[in-house]
Amino acid sequence: MAERDSPGVRVPPPLIFVATLGIGAALDYVVFKDMTVAAAPARHVLGALWAACGMLAISLALNLFRRAGTRPEPWQPSSAIVATGVYRYTRNPMYLGMALLYMGLALILDSVSSLMLLVPLLIVIRYGVIGREEAYLERKFGEPYRQYRSRVRRWL
Repeated sequence: MAERDSPGVRVPPPLIFVATLGIGAALDYVVFKDMTVAAAPARHVLGALWAACGMLAISLALNLFRRAGTRPEPWQPSSAIVATGVYRYTRNPMYLGMALLYMGLALILDSVSSLMLLVPLLIVIRYGVIGREEAYLERKFGEPYRQYRSRVRRWL
C-alpha cells in the first residue's frame, strides 16, 4: 500500500487546544471552584495580551502559507517549506500562537486547571503532531528541510 502524502495527524490541533481548554474549565467548575489565578484586572489585561500575540502569530503564519501556495492543515500534503517571516524564528508559529491564545483565554477565564493542563497539552502537540509533521517534512523535502531544521528552533 502506498504511503499517503501527509504527516498523518489524526486530530486537528485547534480541536486539541479547544478540548483541553474546555476540560480545564469543567474541572474548575466541578473541582477547583474557589481557586483563582490572579486579580481580575491584571488577569484580563495579561490574558488579552497573550491572546492577541497568539492570534497575531497564527495570522502571520497562515498568510505565509497562503502566499507559498501550501496547505496549513497537518493532515493535507505540503507543497513547500515556508522559511520566511515568523518561520525564521520558530518552525511552529501556529502551535506557538495557539499556545499563547490558550494561555490568554485560560487567564481571562480564571481557569487554574486549564493552565495546569498546558504542559501536558504541549507534550501531546509536540509528540502527536509536531513529531509526525517533522518526520513527514524530512521524508518529503530531505536535505532542504534538514538545513532549515538545523537553523530554526522548534518553538523559540
